[in-house]
Amino acid sequence: MTLPEVALAVFLLNIPFGYFRAKSEKFSRNWFIFVHAPIPFVIAIRLLSGLGFALYTFPIIVSAYFIGQFTGGLILKLKPIKSK
Repeated sequence: MTLPEVALAVFLLNIPFGYFRAKSEKFSRNWFIFVHAPIPFVIAIRLLSGLGFALYTFPIIVSAYFIGQFTGGLILKLKPIKSK
């Protein structure tokens, strides 16, 4: 996999975690879990892709990580509220 493909995978992986993080109280146990749980998966993606841990890849992967988290939270905020 190339760097853009890995960045896309990291971004997509973090969307559901960001969604559930946004539902949690800030700095609670669940919030902490939803922020940090994807990290082993990101490491696995990097290793399985053959990308490794070259220094130039870190800003791109970290940006994809946080943008995915932010997008998941944004989806929760933009989700229409159904009235009963």
